[in-house]
Amino acid sequence: MSSPTESGPVLDAASPLPPDIESADEPVKVPLAIEDWATVIIMGLLACITFANVVVRYFTDSSFAWTEEFSVFLMILLAMVAGSAAVARDRHIRIEYFSESGSMARRKRLSQFGAVMVAALFFLIAGLSLRMVWDDYKFEETSPGIGVPQWWYSIWLPIVSTAIALRACGLFVRRGRRDSKEAE
Repeated sequence: MSSPTESGPVLDAASPLPPDIESADEPVKVPLAIEDWATVIIMGLLACITFANVVVRYFTDSSFAWTEEFSVFLMILLAMVAGSAAVARDRHIRIEYFSESGSMARRKRLSQFGAVMVAALFFLIAGLSLRMVWDDYKFEETSPGIGVPQWWYSIWLPIVSTAIALRACGLFVRRGRRDSKEAE
């Protein structure tokens, strides 16, 4: 016995887009280009810093002390910005066996439940990390590598966590609207 053949390719969240589909992004109020350009800028900075450090190390047998600390910060920021884009595009990690099975009402509830949980988690992270930023500022903590104020790095955690939580709230609203329109 063979399984029935499908009429065409099936796209899931991990599939690359075929060339005839221009974009899979849903319309959103806050443009996704913000995360896209932030990613480009951060990757460009990482490439420039790393290249400069390699060139200096090659010619002088020593390296810039600040590059490692700043590169780690940029990589963490890159992961957070990419997480925001993934939530906004509904490309975050999930078990598709559960999220894509069942009735449309069940899918809608699971999608909205996931968005609420992501929003709650990142609002919690944002709130708790504000205390960390305040402590870094109040106690004048400095970074271990180059001695700049630690809050220069830690201030970005509550900012980007709030952005991710807001993107999850937007996803919750869009899923409610989209599935209501599909039901009509």
